[in-house]
Amino acid sequence: MRFSTPLAPIVGALSLFQIASAFYLPGVAPTDYNSGDKVALNVNSLTPAFVSGRPLSSIVSFDYYHTAFNFCRPKDGPKDVSGSLGSILFGDRILDSPFDLYMTKNETCKNLCTRQYEEMKSKFVNRRIRQNYNINWLVDGLPAATLDDGDGYEEYYSQGFPLGRVVQEGDARKPVPHLNNHYNILIDYHEIPGRKASQFRVVGVVVKPVSLSSKVDGEGNADCDDETPVILNENGQTEVVFTYSVFWRPSSTVWATRWDKYLHVVEPRIHWFSLVNSAIIVVFLTGMVAMVLLRALRKDIARYNQLDLNEDVQDDSGWKLVHGDVFRSPTNPMLLSVFLGSGAQLFFMTGTTIIFALLGFLSPSNRGSLGTAMVLLYTLFGSIGGYVSARSYKSFGGEAWKRNILLTPLFVPGIVFGGFFLLNFFLIYEHSSGAVPLTTMLALVGIWFVISVPLSFGGSWLGFKSPPFSSPVRTNQIPRQIPDQATYLKPVPSMLLVGILPFGAIFVELYFIMNSIWFHKVYYMFGFLFVCYGIMIMTCSTVTVLMIYFLLCSENYHWQWRSFFTAGASAIYVFLNAIIYWISKLSLGGLTSNVLYLGYSALIGFLFFVLTGAIGFFSCWLFVRKIYGSIKIE
Repeated sequence: MRFSTPLAPIVGALSLFQIASAFYLPGVAPTDYNSGDKVALNVNSLTPAFVSGRPLSSIVSFDYYHTAFNFCRPKDGPKDVSGSLGSILFGDRILDSPFDLYMTKNETCKNLCTRQYEEMKSKFVNRRIRQNYNINWLVDGLPAATLDDGDGYEEYYSQGFPLGRVVQEGDARKPVPHLNNHYNILIDYHEIPGRKASQFRVVGVVVKPVSLSSKVDGEGNADCDDETPVILNENGQTEVVFTYSVFWRPSSTVWATRWDKYLHVVEPRIHWFSLVNSAIIVVFLTGMVAMVLLRALRKDIARYNQLDLNEDVQDDSGWKLVHGDVFRSPTNPMLLSVFLGSGAQLFFMTGTTIIFALLGFLSPSNRGSLGTAMVLLYTLFGSIGGYVSARSYKSFGGEAWKRNILLTPLFVPGIVFGGFFLLNFFLIYEHSSGAVPLTTMLALVGIWFVISVPLSFGGSWLGFKSPPFSSPVRTNQIPRQIPDQATYLKPVPSMLLVGILPFGAIFVELYFIMNSIWFHKVYYMFGFLFVCYGIMIMTCSTVTVLMIYFLLCSENYHWQWRSFFTAGASAIYVFLNAIIYWISKLSLGGLTSNVLYLGYSALIGFLFFVLTGAIGFFSCWLFVRKIYGSIKIE
């Protein structure tokens, strides 16, 4: 792809990051098959899918072997296929299946089983068909997909295939759901060159489901010639014969690039140019703010240092007048220090995760690796959170060090875990496969208290053993009175003004992330995300520093909490964006789906608030120390 733009080097560099991620470094090792070897087909949860022109109507996933779906089971019962912590947290429930697939061996109309659907099961399945639920299979780690040519130029794969389809029938054109009971499985394989004996690797899986009124003879052989669709009777009993065909197709695609068709971006130019334009605007704005701020500060410092304090010359305004109060301990230093520690922990976890993903260490073929990495990295960075919280609290003059040590690893994670735990009850009520099992919950609690809490305690111990950060100026004993503030410097207006800029740095990428989460798509654009994260940090730091500079110039020295809330206000826009997305892109039916969406969006917003708040505070802390250390105080 060629770009006629001066940003071509940046675009080219990002392209290299994306290409590098295709050749993932420590991904799943390939499995080699001889002709006739059995290839396992595993099944995963059924998930609602986005259909063009129709909003998503549910976000609740269901186990493949849910009683109401009544799918065919293995003879000895379905067995769990081990999955990572991240895959379980994100709703994967992978089990084996009764399908028999043998490398390079084609099968036609093979009988799977015959099932009876009573009234309740028929109503349940028909409702899921109307809600556009997808079946999800895995063959050699690759998701079974539907072939799509959405842009008209290049074919790509969409994960999953429809449970059924809704057809307008009759004179009244009433929508009638048809259950797909026959699966045409098309598997692409690649012959490994340079081997004495022919060996093959799976490089693509496409399923084309259809609804057929299949019949089974006395010997168990199926007949798939009757193309009459299967319609489940909601007022009686329906017999359904499940069948499948397998077709093996040689392919020139090599194993290392077999995910390329899954990682397709629809209209990539829109994605590129939207991101680049946002980056230009944000970087330009940040540069202008930084330039204005530096020029103003240089003049202020020069003017203050030229004042002869031995004469009756006094400056009646400006940030120097509050030098005796600017390092006064903030109100509720305990809570602020706990937020700062958790924010630092989130900051390092997010940055490290993005870098690992950018380098290809979190391959999409290793399901749940991203979620697992986030949990483990946050756990390991508990020592950083404890250290930052303890030293900040000590620098604020706090004395309740035992409470600080306890609250740092428990307060913010406790809020998130508590919200996650409550939302999990809604999933349990719906019998959803997305409900996290009790054993996984216990594992999370174990990781939290056995690894994260001790690491946080160790970091806090080091923090309290370290000396507090000394102030460059003395603090007066009597607090200075704060004059009336301009409207734009009051808490709410300043938060709304500043918060929109960091959000502007990420809103394009946030849209794709939301699509990935709620529409069950693979997200892999970590090159874009890396740039967005860097721009967000720069924007968050610069605009918060500018607002605090204006605050100090107005003789308001309460900058600690203000810097945290001002930068953290970008979380308001993240949540408002989720609300707009909820209204415009989703049409969730039922209480559970709506509560889950709003609940998870609120948790994401809270974590974003803690992260950006910590970035804003530490940027302003460095700025305040720098400017007050640059003036002469006698």
